Amino acid sequence: MNKIRIIIFIFLLNFGFLQNSNSESIPGSFADLAEKLMPSVVNISTTQTVVTRSNPFPGFEFPPGSPFEDMFKEFGTPQERQSAALGSGFIIDEDGIVITNNHVIQGADDIIVRVDGNKEFNAKVIGADPLSDIAVLQLDTKEKFETVKFGDSDKARIGDWVIAIGNPFGLGGTVTSGIISARNRSIGLTRYEDYIQTDASINQGNSGGPLFNMDGDVIGINTAILGRNGSIGIGFSIPSNSAKIVIDQLIEFGETKRGWLGVRIQDVTKEIADVEELGKPRGALVASVADNSPSDKAGVKSGDIILEFDGEKIKEMKELPIIVARTKVGKKVKVKIWRNKKEIIKDIVLGRLETSEDFKVAEKENEIKELQVEDLKITVRKLTKEDIKSRNLPNQTTGLVITKIENNSPLLNSIEINSIILEAQKKKIRSVDDLNQVVKEVLNSNQKTILLVIYNNENQKRYIGIKLD
Repeated sequence: MNKIRIIIFIFLLNFGFLQNSNSESIPGSFADLAEKLMPSVVNISTTQTVVTRSNPFPGFEFPPGSPFEDMFKEFGTPQERQSAALGSGFIIDEDGIVITNNHVIQGADDIIVRVDGNKEFNAKVIGADPLSDIAVLQLDTKEKFETVKFGDSDKARIGDWVIAIGNPFGLGGTVTSGIISARNRSIGLTRYEDYIQTDASINQGNSGGPLFNMDGDVIGINTAILGRNGSIGIGFSIPSNSAKIVIDQLIEFGETKRGWLGVRIQDVTKEIADVEELGKPRGALVASVADNSPSDKAGVKSGDIILEFDGEKIKEMKELPIIVARTKVGKKVKVKIWRNKKEIIKDIVLGRLETSEDFKVAEKENEIKELQVEDLKITVRKLTKEDIKSRNLPNQTTGLVITKIENNSPLLNSIEINSIILEAQKKKIRSVDDLNQVVKEVLNSNQKTILLVIYNNENQKRYIGIKLD
């Protein structure tokens, strides 16, 4: 009987300990923290001028191929309209310096920032960086503001509680909570990705808003979600330690100054590790070295495996570009390399990525080109990752964005500028060549009617038949 009492007593003690432990680790309320942070989180709205063509005869719609269609085509005139977008941000300086995502303000004619729910201010861009998707704004006022500070994102652990505050769907001052679900995520949106994954609810309009730890410090900038129609519990934030380096440079210089090695790298597979007698896959394999680059001058060769950079071990290939980019330009760093089955050390003086020939070539390759589709009398460009994010489209979406429609185009009055051509004759369109090929096939057929699948300016999918003769 005494033994039973002792067991019960021990059980109760353990149960009580667990209860106390949980009560300390699980917040009873986020109210005090939210109340403290809300004045520093802002709502951002932008406007951009978009050119469309109006129907000169509202109420009258002529089917494609109608004899009346050509008669009224020339009456359609270009018309400007204002396209609006929403986002979030946060204040880091009492003089009104605001941090947000680049994609929130990219291409904007006007930027309005709403502070504390009802105060509105115009804002200008101090600097923006598409590669990291970060922008710094300055409010046009002499008023002083409450601020938040950055925390150490490297100390954030999987399972830690976090809260997000932002402007989802225009509902400013929205607070959501969750935990850190994962670290070091890469989802293919930007060149430098080391995202914090969270299950705190993040939706369209949350972009650019802060992710806070329980100390009220910003440990991330909410940037992307999985799921087209809203949060499914998988959101991604730029870690504060990575963001702060970019932000400091944008504030000081108006641009970024990233370190540059001048190598193209790839993963070290198990097979490569076995051949090189590395023991296990690690590091970054140098596929090529740019002429006259810092690595070239230091004697780095194709086939080398970079194991360590400036004292930091490289476990995976994707880590190296991030570490190099955040290292100061002109710094001499020691790079540990695996060559001929042994370690060697190279001293490398870092160059600047933005002024390198390597970067200029990459930028040229990524340049958005507008091309004509002569048979359709339209001008198009490829759909970009920025388009997909800003319009909240599925990540796998491919197509062509219409940038101009001629007065004699068969698409006039049927499709608006900025519509996205997804398919033609039930074939996916990934390039101008794809579209030209389908159009030629239609013109050589007896039917001469092309079936297009598009997203209109409201992101509604539409099937449109167009007569081409």
